[in-house]
Amino acid sequence: MKGKSMGEYVISCCSTADLTADHFRERNIEYLCFHYELDGKRYIDDLGRTMSMSDFYQAMVDGAETRTSQVNAEEYEAHFRKYLEQGKDVIHLTLSSGISGTINSALVAKANLEEEFPERKLYVVDSLAASSGFGLLADKMADLRDQGMSIDDLFHWIETNKRRLNHWFFSTDLTFYIKGGRVSKTAGVVGGILGICPLLNVDNEGRLIPRMKVKGKKKVYHAMVSKMEELADNGFDYADKVYMSHSACIEDAQKVASLIEEKFPNTKGKIEINDIGTTIGSHTGPGTVALFFWGKERVD
Repeated sequence: MKGKSMGEYVISCCSTADLTADHFRERNIEYLCFHYELDGKRYIDDLGRTMSMSDFYQAMVDGAETRTSQVNAEEYEAHFRKYLEQGKDVIHLTLSSGISGTINSALVAKANLEEEFPERKLYVVDSLAASSGFGLLADKMADLRDQGMSIDDLFHWIETNKRRLNHWFFSTDLTFYIKGGRVSKTAGVVGGILGICPLLNVDNEGRLIPRMKVKGKKKVYHAMVSKMEELADNGFDYADKVYMSHSACIEDAQKVASLIEEKFPNTKGKIEINDIGTTIGSHTGPGTVALFFWGKERVD
């Protein structure tokens, strides 16, 4: 239910949830921005407002060096304080601890503020999620809040169910996976020659893990959809939200979305496709497509 007031508590996350600023505003989800550098110049990961996603990925293609930095404890403390001083409780969802150490900064801020605001509740939750999967989890929190769930019950619901959020990724360009050490240089060169598109997922500890080597884009589209067939809630009757994200390859994402709509009729016209933002994109580079849906719990 979009547009409903925040009520007695605030839901918060980070810009690495890769939703749009409009989406966050409409769902009353607050967020903090990560930071990144492009050829040594510092920018805010502000959902494409300072630099468009197309300009960012083109800069990477042109050889720009990228670095990212997480939200620090002081930034978290200032962010949380705004709401605590208004008499509101806060539940904050962090980027997966399997990808970033930002949760440690959030926990330092929480410990400092709990002494100052002992009457308030401040929950920090490790999402074990990334990109628009992180966003889908935040969106589910907003749904449950709008249905009247208390902050305590919401915290327990998220901790119990967050591993049911499935993440599947593929990349048609291994350049930046090689650069970041996720794929060896030798494997990357061979994969490029053979047209290999690795299929990866986020495991139960929130880490990005290569699962399959698929030859060719068409085959990897179908491999990704097959994973949804295998794992999605209620099989082909899946009716919950489906989010996707992409890094400068919208056509690939749209083709996967079309295949999903064919297999899962309840999703037709309802799949939301977002950009992979500058923080996650600094590590994937262009050519990555990701799919997020609710399904079987991640156990490895």
